[in-house]
Amino acid sequence: MLFVLVLTPLLAEKDKGPVSDDVIVDQVKVKIADDSEIGGQAIQVDSHNGVVVLTGKVTNDKFKVKAEKLAKKVKGVTGVDNRLAISPN
Repeated sequence: MLFVLVLTPLLAEKDKGPVSDDVIVDQVKVKIADDSEIGGQAIQVDSHNGVVVLTGKVTNDKFKVKAEKLAKKVKGVTGVDNRLAISPN
């Protein structure tokens, strides 16, 4: 019975309208943190009306591109403004 009570709110969210910016930010942060290559990079995430803004520093261009690709995979993201700076140190 407890299992049903826990799943009910999760299933109900699928039918809701647009994803909130707070949810988008949380999901992008999780995707980045869970990635084995860029998880330790200094990346800040914000979102405004579904457009994710990435700021901070990464060590190379590959990581900059990867962070953007991960952000684009999150439900509700309508665009990514990638302001990440490349800093090898």
